[in-house]
Amino acid sequence: MKKLTLLMFGLIQAFAYSQTQDLTSLASGKNIGMNALFDTKDHLYGYISIYSYGKTDKKTQKFEYVILDKNLNPVANKEFDAGLLVSGYFGYVDFKGQIILRPSDFNYSQVFAKDAATPVSMVIDPRTNTVAPKIYYDYQEDGTFREISQPKSWKEERKENRSEKKEKGYNYVSAVGEIKEGGYIALEYNDYGKYINKNSLIKFDENKKEIWRYRYNTDGDKKVFSDFTIIDKDENQIYGILKKVNNDSKSFSLLVIDMKTGKELSNKPITGLSPDTLQSIDHFYSEDKSLDNDRTFDDKIVLVGRNFESEKLKGFARMMINKSDFTVDLKTVSYKPDYVPFIKNIASDGGVENNYFLLTRDMYLMSDGSAGILAEKFKYSGQYNVPKTTDLVYMYTDKDFKVKEVQVFEKEKSKWVNSDYLFSQYLNDGKDVVFFFRDYQKDQVTKEKKWNLFINTVIDGKFKQEIIPISEKDNYVVTPYVAKEGYILLREYNEKEKFNKIRLERLNY
Repeated sequence: MKKLTLLMFGLIQAFAYSQTQDLTSLASGKNIGMNALFDTKDHLYGYISIYSYGKTDKKTQKFEYVILDKNLNPVANKEFDAGLLVSGYFGYVDFKGQIILRPSDFNYSQVFAKDAATPVSMVIDPRTNTVAPKIYYDYQEDGTFREISQPKSWKEERKENRSEKKEKGYNYVSAVGEIKEGGYIALEYNDYGKYINKNSLIKFDENKKEIWRYRYNTDGDKKVFSDFTIIDKDENQIYGILKKVNNDSKSFSLLVIDMKTGKELSNKPITGLSPDTLQSIDHFYSEDKSLDNDRTFDDKIVLVGRNFESEKLKGFARMMINKSDFTVDLKTVSYKPDYVPFIKNIASDGGVENNYFLLTRDMYLMSDGSAGILAEKFKYSGQYNVPKTTDLVYMYTDKDFKVKEVQVFEKEKSKWVNSDYLFSQYLNDGKDVVFFFRDYQKDQVTKEKKWNLFINTVIDGKFKQEIIPISEKDNYVVTPYVAKEGYILLREYNEKEKFNKIRLERLNY
């Protein structure tokens, strides 16, 4: 294979443009995955394709990455070694501009190996096209840092944890992360098994010298404790939700900590929503674990979650935090009455016809405070609890979180498929959104089933849909991927024929 030169995105993108790319020709290894890369502002950076070369010895295997710019030009590649537990990687761009390859798939035959340990991520430096294992830091109970290049085996960790628990009655737990604002943030606590306490949030400078320490949940037990979730941070403040539990009672407050001193700037109670609703906003749960329910803009933080009344699901709630004065604005949307003008038979808990219910698939939070929530009609049925899905339902609001419209997209029933929804992309610097889904439909003339790609845009609060037929010929599988704004990436794949091509298609919205 011809080796590629160093990564020079700016020059290559300025003078070259490619509409198609054959992934099989980029490396001699087996292609095991590809994903889009986004920068920290959610702008498309490019793509990374991963290749496997198999085992090189009893403990090592070889991989190769190939980086493509957003026009599909290959701009860098490198081989690297890893342990046998890893079978795939997912790439992302960190705040330093480095590309991180996080282990995403595992060879489960290696899980019970004697020396099995948590695999480390790989770090690609785009300036030099070098790759190395990620260095982690461990903060010790005695106040010292320890550099970790290779984690201990799970067997060793279990043995040490049992010994520590026997000696102290608890396990000391810490997590350290480098932050874009400079230095490091660590979280520490004592884990007694059924409860934790003595939590601290600690800020360190670039030399890992402690600057400040914020303590909470000092005497927590099984019934009375506190929990702090960071929802945003910048050069001046750390914003989070502090939950206090006292038996069956829960209370929440907006806790703002000075980034430079660690002092409380605000600790105002959040009221007006049920504890279950605030818990939902704090830790939103979805079938899609990648679903993101919060976004941060220059002057505000916006979060959305499910709204509950008397522990019963009623709809959705939005929390908007003003970063200048720490005020909190709360709004709700209810299935009844807000959805009724559009879906007459909807129940107050989101149930619809034939025992289907609305399962949230994605959320879109715009810079003006408006929001879109995409759901799919979903149910389990039959002896084996087979998942079935039908129509997609998209609700979007105005900036005051009042329902503007609910669109119902009728589509054929799908069995054994979690969702026909594909992905979404913000447009125009976060003011608008486009989302994609597909549906297999029977041709009225040929009676053959083919699938259509549905492109849905909400621009300036106005909804528009475009339908594109996608043909699958010669047993090729066609899979859509996110692309640069105004385009979609289609991957045509046939493993037997080693056909693995991607192409950019311009959209008409």
